[in-house]
Amino acid sequence: MNIQLVESLANAIKALSPEERELLNQKLTHQSNWQNLRSTILANAQAIQQRRSDLPFELDIDEIIYQMREERD
Repeated sequence: MNIQLVESLANAIKALSPEERELLNQKLTHQSNWQNLRSTILANAQAIQQRRSDLPFELDIDEIIYQMREERD
């Protein structure tokens, strides 16, 4: 084990601001969190459905394209 390297890394981490430490923590724990992300997406979808009184999304793609073209003009 490289004790000197570990000590210098510890000192560098101690010198970081709270924002930098949070970013470092995110980078170190940024493993495949797809399961957490999936549960967040499902929870958001459920909240949206409840706000919409369980009405399904009925999107008319032709109408959406027409509206987008109108907005550009």
